[in-house]
Amino acid sequence: MLWVGLAIVIVTFWLIYKNYEARLVLALSGLVMALLGQYLCGGMTVSAAVQAFIKQLVNGGLVPTIVTVMGFGYVMTFTKCSDHLVNALVRPLTHVPAIVIPGAVIITWLLNIVLPSAAGIAAAVGVLLIPALIALKVRPVMAAAAVFLGTWGSVVSPGLMFNPQVADIAFKAKEIPAPDAMIVIFQEFVPCVIGALVAAVLLAVLAMVMREGVGSNKDDASAEAAKDFKINPIYAIVPVIPLFLLVIASKQVGWLPTKVFTVPVCMLIGTGIGMIVGLINRQSLGDCSKRFCRGAGDGFADVVILIAAAALFAAGMKSIGLTGALVNAMKGSQSIAMFSAAAGPFVMAAISGSGNAAALAFNEAITPHAADFGLTIVQLGAVAQIAAGLGRTMSPVAGGVIILAGIAGVNPFEVAKRTALPVLIALIVTTVAMYTLN
Repeated sequence: MLWVGLAIVIVTFWLIYKNYEARLVLALSGLVMALLGQYLCGGMTVSAAVQAFIKQLVNGGLVPTIVTVMGFGYVMTFTKCSDHLVNALVRPLTHVPAIVIPGAVIITWLLNIVLPSAAGIAAAVGVLLIPALIALKVRPVMAAAAVFLGTWGSVVSPGLMFNPQVADIAFKAKEIPAPDAMIVIFQEFVPCVIGALVAAVLLAVLAMVMREGVGSNKDDASAEAAKDFKINPIYAIVPVIPLFLLVIASKQVGWLPTKVFTVPVCMLIGTGIGMIVGLINRQSLGDCSKRFCRGAGDGFADVVILIAAAALFAAGMKSIGLTGALVNAMKGSQSIAMFSAAAGPFVMAAISGSGNAAALAFNEAITPHAADFGLTIVQLGAVAQIAAGLGRTMSPVAGGVIILAGIAGVNPFEVAKRTALPVLIALIVTTVAMYTLN
């Protein structure tokens, strides 16, 4: 039955790779394994597996965080506050050509923390930054690669589904004092910053070696910079306010009461300020409210239900005995567990353009057993989700690269080829740092 379970898992991820609906595939696979486990192995009942699905739909640690972050992001886009922030960060690059390539990577990476959607940040930054880079005679394919390489900054965002998930698992195991995503983020932030800097520098070196950096596109004399945009500094600050509040309310800083200024509360404060900006710009308060509700609804549909489906899938794996077998195999070697956390989600994301399913399934099934491998839950869970984010950033079929390639007028595969080496090195550096610095 273990071989049957393994075959089901392989087929599941193959179907996800072929772009079948991930939530449906994960849920059905989990049910099939739960049925086999109940009637052939004496494992978890189907009812218990379904309860694992339902439990995530009403998870008080995950659901409020995800829906408020998504709602806040929609309001920032509607009120154009995100445009003011992007322009404020991008414009200085045009005055310092030497840092254009690495600067583009880092700016995109930082913005992706505030607006944790790879495709969304690719579109928001790409339409501004790619024309500016081309105007500095950077090759269009390298301009797109610079932005694409920064689209994994969301791995240290409180709005990314994995950070609240890992925090919830660690809290239930009594590893951390509260189901606070910021505790996880503080542990993974420095390793990720190191990885981002390494990746940015490597891409700059590649641009020099391949002669695709500033001044290389001499044949394109028609390229023009993006249109002038009048930046309002106050509007540009609004998208950063919730993140600032979360940092100063964290246990590590403690300037504000942590129990009061939670992620949902900070996101609602930011949303309220965004609505005031909308009123100043003569936007309907009702329309702003509708945008928030739409974002919250999309967050539940696209993220919460995906997490619930992954929980059902993990329950099926446990019922059929596959989880226990994998844990026992990893117990023999800490290095196997460390490698699996990085390699599995990374490869899946690079192939399919999304590592969400693989990272969620890994965190549900394997991460709770981190202590058996001599690791912490935060270490193992964070590495899995970071690897998924990095793998997506070298995938030629990711939504972000398709958007950027369209803006730059180049082939997505050519863009992915340029981010591949920096991403691989960043994966190694970040993973080693996660295991050694924490």
